[in-house]
Amino acid sequence: MHYKKLGSTGLFVSDICLGTMTFGGEGSFFGHVGKLQQKDATEIVAAALEAGVNFIDTADMYSYGVAETLLGTALKEIGVRRSDVVIATKVYSKMSDVPNDMGASRGHILDSIERSLDRLQTDHIDIYQIHAQDLQTPAEETMRALDHLVSRGLVRYLGCSNWQAWKIMQARGLADKRGWAPLDTLQAHYSLASRGLEREIAPMLEETQIGLLVWSPLSGGILSGRFGPGAENPADARRSNFDFPPVDKEQVWKIVAVQREIGKARGVSPARVALAWVLSKPFVTSVIVGVKTKAQLEDNLAASGLALTPEEIARLDAVSALPDEYPGWMIPRQNTGRIPEEK
Repeated sequence: MHYKKLGSTGLFVSDICLGTMTFGGEGSFFGHVGKLQQKDATEIVAAALEAGVNFIDTADMYSYGVAETLLGTALKEIGVRRSDVVIATKVYSKMSDVPNDMGASRGHILDSIERSLDRLQTDHIDIYQIHAQDLQTPAEETMRALDHLVSRGLVRYLGCSNWQAWKIMQARGLADKRGWAPLDTLQAHYSLASRGLEREIAPMLEETQIGLLVWSPLSGGILSGRFGPGAENPADARRSNFDFPPVDKEQVWKIVAVQREIGKARGVSPARVALAWVLSKPFVTSVIVGVKTKAQLEDNLAASGLALTPEEIARLDAVSALPDEYPGWMIPRQNTGRIPEEK
């Protein structure tokens, strides 16, 4: 297992993070994702920790709190020392029919942190993330509430998920101006099938040294090698029942074909190739993997030690390339000759 610095902080996390969306299975959506109950959840957590994973991600919305409860109980049953595991959770999503039981308002954040701490059976959250970009709550209200949690010792680092680059910079600017704790991480979707964040978000991450935590690095399993022409296309898989995240399937089958070729040559699964490609990007801190079985976990974890060659990365880059978009296609054109030639 490899470990990376979390953004500009002094905290180190494993480059593979265990996701817990497969824990619980409450409701129709989460039932498609996974239905692991306590015994199996504990076994998965124990296996991840044994392999060197020190980073686990969850959210209050996963099975409406059940995933946090299963994770908290698993860590207690395993007996892991609290300082040896980095726990990240998230707040924002609708938790009930009560109007204020969602969002990034001060009220919802302060209510939700206590509930998450109780379910996780801990006195602090290592990384507390706003799960969505709230179009109703001012960024100043959100950042002030988060800083309050840090000053109380309930939260140690702050993050967001699924935010646009300008919104992250707005929040960072407010925190800097007010002397508040900044956003240290962004949790975002990134994969061979979905490279959109390379346009604006990745350059922003590198400039600000914000850590990137990648969710769904296999794009809902479609990059696992189990789908597409000549594959098993399992009926019980998440992608078969919930076609998300959206991808260009015509391009995806071309990508998977290259994954299979590289995987066959290297003696590894197509999924491991896809994960290793994500890990090869310098702006990526950790990839979050959600699994239903220990076999899946073991294969995913092995991606941490798979170093793709420059030629393999180039092949995957080419087949998954983004189409040109303005102003991206204009910037290099207008910078031609910007550096004076040596005489």
